Amino acid sequence: MKEILMARQWPTYVVCGLIVQMLAGCSDEPASNNAAAPTVREERRAASNADAKLILAFGDSLYAGYGVAQNESFPHELEKTLRAKGGAVEVRNAGVSGETTQGGLQRLAFTLDGLPRKPDLVLLGLGGNDMLRGLDPAESEKNLRAMLDILAERKLPVVLTGMLAAPNMGEAYAARFNAIYPALARDYRVPLYPFFLDGVIGDPKYMQPDSIHPNPAGVDVIVGKVAPLVLDNLASPK
Repeated sequence: MKEILMARQWPTYVVCGLIVQMLAGCSDEPASNNAAAPTVREERRAASNADAKLILAFGDSLYAGYGVAQNESFPHELEKTLRAKGGAVEVRNAGVSGETTQGGLQRLAFTLDGLPRKPDLVLLGLGGNDMLRGLDPAESEKNLRAMLDILAERKLPVVLTGMLAAPNMGEAYAARFNAIYPALARDYRVPLYPFFLDGVIGDPKYMQPDSIHPNPAGVDVIVGKVAPLVLDNLASPK
């Protein structure tokens, strides 16, 4: 399976950090430490972007910007890149560090209802913390399907960003977990970016010392890979 082969891109030294991360940055860290908090400047920017297309980045620490400044986070850099490509967009950071698929399901409707208007696109990136904690992939898939059902009911276009199991989870677990995202993309007919950390995981110049979260240079690499997919689906949502 292609996804299992990609999972082997996780370096050996990442495995050593997994347990630490389950108790630190990728665990139950309060959202207030890593989620984007509204500021007067952001509110003014939102007002000036009333005509821009609104993208909701709904995920975990990889979206929230764990370990980097908010102006270096994935949503911020994605907005900057899309604007440089000529897109009039606003990307809202709805990432929460430590978020599981269950937590995401519990806050999705509330988050959508709190937006100033209906988003033109939702980026959905959850499941990594489920994997790090060894949660049952069947439950992760069930939660992700429930979220996609909510988004479908609201007629919101989605781009799904996937995750792959770390090698220490074992081949049996990886086979079940890695199959989740391709199945969701197929069943819900949504675009899939298969592995959010593709091109950066295992390379110290792109990763923070925890070997799990990208540093600003790594975020730039990820944005460069994801931005074309986002732009395509803003232009002609599926």
